[in-house]
Amino acid sequence: MQEAVNQREHAFGIRERLGFWLRNDAARLLFPSRCLACEAPGVEGLDLCPVCLAALPWQPRACIRCALPLPQPAGDDTCAACLTEPPPLAACHAACRYQAPLDRLLPRFKFHGDLAAGRLMSQLMARAFAGLPRPAALVPVPLHRARLRQRGYDQALELAKPLAAVLEVDLQAGLLRRQRHTRAQSTLDAASRRENLLDAFVVSGSGGLPGHVVLVDDVMTTGATLHAAAEALLDAGVRRVDAWVCGRAL
Repeated sequence: MQEAVNQREHAFGIRERLGFWLRNDAARLLFPSRCLACEAPGVEGLDLCPVCLAALPWQPRACIRCALPLPQPAGDDTCAACLTEPPPLAACHAACRYQAPLDRLLPRFKFHGDLAAGRLMSQLMARAFAGLPRPAALVPVPLHRARLRQRGYDQALELAKPLAAVLEVDLQAGLLRRQRHTRAQSTLDAASRRENLLDAFVVSGSGGLPGHVVLVDDVMTTGATLHAAAEALLDAGVRRVDAWVCGRAL
């Protein structure tokens, strides 16, 4: 009973911090909220209208290791594939399935500089992950410096910064570095994605590593990027690596 009360109080505290963050956004004091999906008036503190908010494809019950939906009724929390070949991630959580309207909003954020869409994605992640155990650090999956120069911003870092502030978790953006300029994963099949990311990541420094790290990224498709990043962290001495993503492709 007391544990349930503590969880409710903790969730209430997260909502209060999220509300404070949104209310203090200077742009919202000057302009009314508009839905980023359909441009209708948005609900208070969120750039979605009530209809699009109700249509969000929140993640259903899913495998704890790969975040793919599990059949109902409830049974094991791990799918057969992850039981047979456990991934390097101890847990993987997605806020939503990668379906409408996320499949329109996330590409706008990732490839077209729509940082307002990124802010919305981070808000959704904060709401979805508020009740999860806190890691020692959030680590955004980094871009290679060449792609960062080309794009002008790191989408995972833009998600992780407000998420770390709202959930009160340490952000260690420099802990992981992408040392090879790999081909774009979206152009490759599953096997090529894994090969493309061999030795792509390296951990910066070896002293004082956090024991429990959560990787933050926008979308998980095959998991190749997150797995390569997790393996680099585990090889360096991190004891546990989880992942939090906004969308999970099915």
